[in-house]
Order: sequence, then C-alpha cells, then structure tokens
Amino acid sequence: MRLLRELLLLQSFMVCLADDNTLHGPVFLQEPNSMIFPLDSEEKKVKLSCEVKGNPRPTIGWKLNGTIIDIGMDYRYSVVEGNLLINNPNKTQDTGTYQCVATNPFGTIVSREAKLQFAYLENFKTRTRSTVSVRQGQGMVLLCGPPPHSGELTYAWIFNEYPTFVHQDNRRFVSQETGNLYIAKVEASDVGNYTCVVTNTVTNSRVLGPPTPLILRNDGVMGEYEPKIEVQFPETVPSAKGTTVKLECFALGNPVPTISWRRADGKQIPRKARRHRSSGLLEIPNFQQEDAGLYECVAENVRGKNVARGQLTFYAQPSWIQKINNAHAAIEESVVWECRANGRPKPSYRWLKDGEPLLPQGRVQLEQGSLTITNVSLLDAGMYQCVAENRYGIIFASAELSVIAVSPDFSKTLLKKLTLVKVGGEVIIECKPKASPKPTYSWKKGREILRENERITVLDDGSLRIVNVTKADAGSYTCVATNHFGTASSTGSLVVKDPTRVMVSPFSMDVTVGESIVLPCQVSHDHSLDIMFTWSFNGHLIDFEKDGDHFERVGGDSAGDLMIRSIQLKHAGKYVCMVQTSVDKLSAAADLIVRGPPGPPEAVTIDEVTDTTAQLSWRPGADNHSPITMYVVQARTPFSVGWQAVSTVPEIIDGRTFTATVVGLNPWVEYEFRVVAANLIGIGEPSRPSEKRRTEEALPEVTPANVSGGGGSKSELVITWETVPEELQNGGGFGYVVAFRPFGTVSWMQTVVASPDAARYVFRNETLPPFSPYEVKVGVYNNKGEGSFSPVTVVYSAEEEPTRPPTTVLARSLSASDVEVSWAPPWENQHKGRIQGYEVRCWRHDEKEENAKRIRTVGNQTSTKVSNLRGNALYHLAVRAYNTAGTGPSSAAVNVTTKKPPPSQPPGNIIWNSSDSKIILNWDQVKALDNESEVRGYKVLYRWNRQSSTSVIETNKTSVELSLPFDEDYIIEIKPISDGGDGSSSEQIRIPKISNAYARGSGSSTSNACTLSAISTIMISLTARSSL
Repeated sequence: MRLLRELLLLQSFMVCLADDNTLHGPVFLQEPNSMIFPLDSEEKKVKLSCEVKGNPRPTIGWKLNGTIIDIGMDYRYSVVEGNLLINNPNKTQDTGTYQCVATNPFGTIVSREAKLQFAYLENFKTRTRSTVSVRQGQGMVLLCGPPPHSGELTYAWIFNEYPTFVHQDNRRFVSQETGNLYIAKVEASDVGNYTCVVTNTVTNSRVLGPPTPLILRNDGVMGEYEPKIEVQFPETVPSAKGTTVKLECFALGNPVPTISWRRADGKQIPRKARRHRSSGLLEIPNFQQEDAGLYECVAENVRGKNVARGQLTFYAQPSWIQKINNAHAAIEESVVWECRANGRPKPSYRWLKDGEPLLPQGRVQLEQGSLTITNVSLLDAGMYQCVAENRYGIIFASAELSVIAVSPDFSKTLLKKLTLVKVGGEVIIECKPKASPKPTYSWKKGREILRENERITVLDDGSLRIVNVTKADAGSYTCVATNHFGTASSTGSLVVKDPTRVMVSPFSMDVTVGESIVLPCQVSHDHSLDIMFTWSFNGHLIDFEKDGDHFERVGGDSAGDLMIRSIQLKHAGKYVCMVQTSVDKLSAAADLIVRGPPGPPEAVTIDEVTDTTAQLSWRPGADNHSPITMYVVQARTPFSVGWQAVSTVPEIIDGRTFTATVVGLNPWVEYEFRVVAANLIGIGEPSRPSEKRRTEEALPEVTPANVSGGGGSKSELVITWETVPEELQNGGGFGYVVAFRPFGTVSWMQTVVASPDAARYVFRNETLPPFSPYEVKVGVYNNKGEGSFSPVTVVYSAEEEPTRPPTTVLARSLSASDVEVSWAPPWENQHKGRIQGYEVRCWRHDEKEENAKRIRTVGNQTSTKVSNLRGNALYHLAVRAYNTAGTGPSSAAVNVTTKKPPPSQPPGNIIWNSSDSKIILNWDQVKALDNESEVRGYKVLYRWNRQSSTSVIETNKTSVELSLPFDEDYIIEIKPISDGGDGSSSEQIRIPKISNAYARGSGSSTSNACTLSAISTIMISLTARSSL
C-alpha cells in the first residue's frame, strides 16, 4: 500500500509539474502582531492580520494557545481574507497567544506568535482615606494603591484641588512604578489634601483616588537624620536590547538628601543617559550590552549617606543570522538545512513539518539549528519551519522541500550535434539528461555497444571521454540513460580533424630604439576550420586598435606575423603568438631585447660641500643593453633658469665612475644636483634631483656696479649703486661700506649700510659746500669679513637753487594759439646756484596761478614758444631759473593777448581750368567774422596723389596759375591766412590726368582720386586774377 501511495503522489506531482512550474507552498506576506485592545473601545472588534501567497491558493486557519479555533462553534469569530476578526471581544475568553495557520497541497506553515491583551482601568474601591499626621521636618509616603487594571499606567497627584498638581523636585517624588508620593522633608506648606490620579496610557482613561488629608503634628519639629532610601530599583533589572531603561531612586531625610548615580565597576555612566526629577530618575535610552552592569544610587546629606544597588542585565529576543531557503532534492539524495539566530540568552531550536513538531528518527537528524534528511523520498516533501526561541521571544523561518522524481529526459540537454577534435587530441562528449533519481549510462557508436578500454571511458556524470583520438574514432555516438521511471537517449557526431602545426616560429631579436621589425608566426592547418591569431606581450593581450601606433598584424590566411614599428624601451619583453582553431590551440614565443639610451641614475647624494665645491655620488640606472659611456652633472639654484651643466673633477666622467666633485660653485647658495647618463645610442633621462644643500660662506668678491650719485637737497651728498645679487653675496649678514672724501684730500670717511637691498646712501652735513666734487667708493662685507671696494668715482654734492629771477621778460603774440616769451639771465655776480634751465609759467587771466601751464627749457636758451592757447585771450607769463636743487624766485608777470582766431569759413566755389600744361585755380574771397582775424592772403597746398609730401605757395589774390605736367593726378587744398594763423581748409580737390589740351572742373571730394607717381620738376607761375 505504501508503494502504491508513493506512486500516486509521484504521478500527481509530475502532472502538476508539467502543468505549471510556478506551483509552490504557502509563504507569509504579513504575519499577525501582538496588540493590546482597550476594553472601552467603541469599535468592539479585534483584527489580527495575516496575508499569505501560494499556488494553489492556501487556506487559512487560526490557533489560540496552540488549539485550532473552530470558527463555526463561536459566532464571534470570523476569517476575512485570512484576517481573524473577533466581535465583542472578552478579556476572559480571548486573552492569549494567536497563530495564523496556512495550508495548501504542498504543506502547512504557522505564523509567529501574537499576544492579545486587553487594557482596562477600574475605579478605586475605597471612597475615603485616613488622615496622615506628621511632624514638620519628617519624611512621608502617601500610598496610591491603584485599582485593578491592565496596560501601562502613569501617576500624578493633585494638591487640594484640580488642576493644582504636586510639582516634583529634590523634595517631592512620584514613583511611576508604584504611584506613591514621597516627600523627603515635610514643610508647613505641604499641609492639605492629596489625590492620586491614575491614567491608562492605552485606553487614555483616568481615575482619581480618594483624597488623603495631611496635617502637622504639634509635638515639635523633627530633627536632622541621615537619608533613608524609600524608592529603589530591584536587585536585578532585566533590560531588552534597544529599549529605554528607567531606574528610580528617592530618599527621605533632613536636610533633603541629594541623589547621585554611579557604576559599581568604575565605568562611566553612559553619556546618552539622562537624569530627571532632580536625579531621582536615571533613564538609559537604546540599551546595549555594554550598558549592562551594577548601578548604584547614592543618597547623601550632612548627617550621612545611603546606597542602593541593582544589576542591569542585558537580554535580546532571537533574531536571524541565517534562515533556511527552499530546497529541491531528487529521490534518494540528502537534504541539509541550517538556521542560526542571535539572542541573549542563546536561543534553542526546534523544527516543524507542515505545522507539526518534527522529531529526530531514522533518516531525520536534528542537531541545534541543523536538519539533515538522508535518502529522501516523496513523503519528505512539504513545508518545514525552523523555530528559534528564548525566554524573551520566538521567531519562525519557513522553507519548502520539493522532491523530484523524473524519468531521463534529453529535451533540454541534447547531446552536442557536432563535436570537433584533432588527431591525437582528447575529447569529452557530455551526457546530462534531466533525471531523478540519477540514471545509469551506456554508450553506442553507430548501432554497436561501446566498450570501455584504456582510451575510452564513461565518466561518473555519464560523459564519454576519448584520449589519443584517431581518424577511426569519427562517427555518431548515442548516450542511453535509464532509471526506475524510464529510459531515454540522445545522439551526436564526432568529427576528427588534422592538427595545426607552427611552420615558422617567432625568434628572439636584439634591436635598437626607433627601429621597426616583424616577428613571424606561420602555420599549416585544416582549411575547413577557421583560424585565429592573437599575440600577447609580457602576459597581456595586445590591443591592436588601442596600440595601433606601434603594433600591426600582417600576413595571409596562414600567417599572423606581428609588425612592431618605432620600437621603444617599453617594448622589450616576451611576445607569444597564439593560434586557435575549433579543435586545438598552440603558441610560440620569442624574447625581444631593446637597446636604448640609459635610464636615469639613482640615489644622487651630496656627500660633502665647501664654499665652492660639492662632492656627489650616485648609483647607475639601467643601461638598456648598451654600456654607459659618460655621466654629466647638472645643477639648479633659486637664481638659475632651469638646470645648467656644471664643471666637475674629473672633467669627463666615464661610465664606470659614480662619484664626482662639482667645482666653481658660488658660496652660500642653495644647490640641488642631478645626473644624466649617456651611451653610444644617446642621452638618457635625468635622475631625480638630490636634496638641497647650501654651500659654505666665504668673503664677498663682487663689488657694487655703477656707483654714482648727486642731486638731493641742500647740504646732502647722495651716493647710489647697483645692489649685489643674492647669489653673489657669498654669505649671510651681507651689507655695504660706503667711503667718500672731498676731491683732492687724503682721508676717507666711511659708513656701514647693513641692508643687502640698499642701493643709496645720503650724507647730511650743514657745512657741506654745494655742488662740490667728492671721491666715492662702495665696498661689501658679510659674516666672513670685508671684501674689496668698487673703483673710485666722482660725485657732486647737492647744489643750491638759483637765488635771483630772470630779467627783461618780454612776451608777444604770434597767433591765436601761440605766444613767444623771452628773458635775460640773472647777472652772474648777483645770484648763487648753478642754472640748468628756465621754467615758464603761463595762465589765463580767468585762471588761478597755481594751475598755470609749465614749460621748461634746457641750458642757456632764453626764449620759447607757448602753444595751444585760446584765441583773443589775456594771458600772464612769469619765468624762473631751476637746477637739481629746485627752482629759484619768479620774475614779475608780463601780460599778452593772443590774436583773434583765424577765419572759420573755408574758400568756396573753387574752379579750375587747364590749358597748355597750366592749371588755373579760382575761388571766392573769404570774409572774416567780427571776432576773427582779417584775411591777409591764401595758401595753396598741392601734391601728387601717390605722395605724402606737400608743396605750398602763398598769394594775396583769389586765383593762382600752376605749371604742372598733365600725366599725373593732383590733390589740392586752399586755406586763408590771417594774423591769428591759418584758417579752415577747403575740401581736397582732385585734378585727374589730362588727356587733351583743354579741361575744366570744379571743387569736389577726393574719394575717386588715384595715387600718382613722382615727377622731377614742377614749374609754378602765379598770375593775379583779382586783388583782395
């Protein structure tokens, strides 16, 4: 009967498997949560949620305290879309632990446990409480005694009348554990009625207890006494991971005790901890393992102290580290599941199959969180759950075990239709039908059963292996697979090909940088097969697109030669030609040696320095297969432009020498060095720079250049020079020594200028004669001592400014914009101070003298022209002498009025006629305006069109006759002349080449004028046509 049942189950399973591959057992999408239901809720209905998926769709039932709920037996229960609804819930009947149970043909699973509790708060039973009588200064406790309830409560106390509540401070404390009111030291103000207020945080209902009167006794005041702890936390406080832990501590005493907290193990109270109600409440949020330990509350006043202790222990509900997953097993295989969970205390494990406890027996072994089922049968299929639990919680993990029973099937894993192999090679023809249990295998070649021998082997997975293949092995092969449920076969063909052989291999070569070569790679192969050539360089495939600048594949169908162009040092290494067909692959290798300039020397070190030398050493770099013949040393300073070659000893450093002395360095300069190597192929890259080192100090050798001076203020001798560059100062503490003496004397006066950047020294002395010659020289010094002086040069002391003004100052107007001013120098015996020139100041009558226009002359010049003035305006002019010391006194101002402006109207109606190589010009007379100078005549300006120089003739008529060749273009302008200067010019007139003897024209623009060439002679004759 059992065998028949298994076969029926198998048949049903296989039909389902064929119809729909998505069939599976129940899976929870939502599981019920624990809840507290307020009894006074208006809804009067409890809903526990449960959502499940599965195919076929699961049916859902519920358990209460481990017993299936019979929905039909109690009208109050109903299941709607998997959710359990309880109408008119009853705290006596319905309180307990609920689980959702989901079932389909693949098995059953149960949800996590959800606890249903009911929250309520009844009224206080007693209506009155006895009066409490205490002495002033005594501690006191008022009991709350909350009524029957379920759900978390909070407590407060009303003093006398609502809404006056007792304010908690260091003297008064309301315990949220018991609801009691504690007064550490009663005062007269505490007399009155006290009412305990209890609130249910779930139902939000509130009840008030009967009032308790408090009065003072009249037998005196209570004396001082040490603290007595009335509120303290338990000796052991189990605390869940991640919760907020609250510890209460309060003491009675006189004086009022202070409360403090500490850890008995010496560790600090966690920084996240908070203290409330004058330290009567210690709150530790997000409680973790490291927060566990022995905590102490210390109550203290002047009469003594008391300590309460309690152990905070850490616990954590189980949480999954490793869940179980759905498994598929063939008949007679083994299944191993393992689940692991964290928790404190450490969780224990149990297993469920289809919602019922699974016990270890025979093929089923349970060990901690591990389940092992050996020799799986169809009866083992179903839903399994791993349950991890400790005293603080329980969790469930679900998975489905599917047992597969299938006859061999090649529909999705046919033998490879065509398998290629080379002669002498090895081939494996895979045979992997779908089957459960595992089938037995046999092979046929053609119609004959294939026998195993030393070359032919059937592997454990059913594949056929043939080694040392020959042409006779070609043909069709059939794999036959058989198990309890049937037999199936699949056929494929084996084709044997000739092997590929390398005919011309690449060979090792020795080349120089910049050369180009070809590495050959030529083969013979079966031409019915595609062939592919690839090359690798030092173990990496060459990318011919990316590296096309240097690498290129060349050759025909049976050649994969590699061309390497413009070879660089980086191309040295091992090259491998790889040839591959569908039946074989082979390779051939060659080494390429590249000779090139040397690599950079290494570890350049400064071994020793003096003031002008540096001893260097280094290690040779790579010679790149060409011996190093020479080294060159280069240096760099903060003052040099890049790296410069330096002199060394030995002068020429051969390739076997790794030390040298650099000579000719400047003292007290920071140097860094590098070394460059060379060989017969070229010059290599420079080494990395050495460290920076400063040469030693030495006496300064370079003196200042361009020592000169002069000028300055009265009684001063100014001496200047060019500073010595820092790189030539030879040491720290650099400065200058300035020496000077009157010309022709013996003794030198000296002074020290301590700044290396100084370029000027001024000697001041009231007795210093003006403009007297002095011999001057400038020396240098540094920390090592004094250096030499510059050559002696002569510098003059400052001179006095002139003391007398010029005389006989005259001014006359030249035009509307120019005046001429002249003067006579002061008499030699009447002034002091050398005269270098004169300064003329000119200002208009309506301007301020300080804004005057200034013009300077040089030397003995005693007249000058002042230009760019306004016409017909009164100007004032004054003259004074100057020299390097300044300007002397000014002459008396003279007045001059500029002439009227020239005529603003240009000549008009200009007409020209040509006849017998002559050009006759006529124009209208220009009439000056009242505020303009009268016209005295006219200027005629003419030039060849291609020349820039202009010729001018003047006339007092309104016509002119020009004798000009006719083979050139001319540009002509006419302007009036007056005492105020030249007036406005006419438009430019172009007279073109004349092709016949007679022509005429009138004034026009020159926009069409041509450029003319020069002529050797211009003859001009003037004939008056009319007078002004």
